[in-house]
Amino acid sequence: MEEFSGPDTVTWLQVLVRLGSAAFLPFLIGLERFLRKKPIDFRPFVIIAVGACGLIMASMELLQSTADPQSRIDPTRVVEGVITGIGFLGAGAMFRQGNFVQGAGSAAAIWTAGAIGLACGMGEVWLAAIMAGIVLVLLIASGPFTAKWDSTQMNDEEEFDRQAD
Repeated sequence: MEEFSGPDTVTWLQVLVRLGSAAFLPFLIGLERFLRKKPIDFRPFVIIAVGACGLIMASMELLQSTADPQSRIDPTRVVEGVITGIGFLGAGAMFRQGNFVQGAGSAAAIWTAGAIGLACGMGEVWLAAIMAGIVLVLLIASGPFTAKWDSTQMNDEEEFDRQAD
């Protein structure tokens, strides 16, 4: 029943800080996407980051708690799988509308949410916070420059043009 007793190599406080950070930091990015009515709301950002955090923590726990020194557990393979899988999810957020590709910013942000979750799971919360801050500032600051490609504004302009005719 040792597997139900709790973490072997980190404290419960570290687990809570890592998972809490993996939930909160991507939530901020997802909230920005939600408020600007982008293709992905805040929930997938949190879910992906918490899942990535949990997977890397579990693999690191397994690596540290395995009695066999010849064990072939490699947490970097978990990182590879998570990042690849999130890339496929991000691709689903992108679509072409006329001459523009929509959703690329959300796709990149969702991929970064996975990286934030991995960093939190590795205990590098400081790095995850910096990544989240940079992405959030970029998304907010770039709004005025990317508004002309925003699909909601393009639809509003098309509707205005139809009413003017």
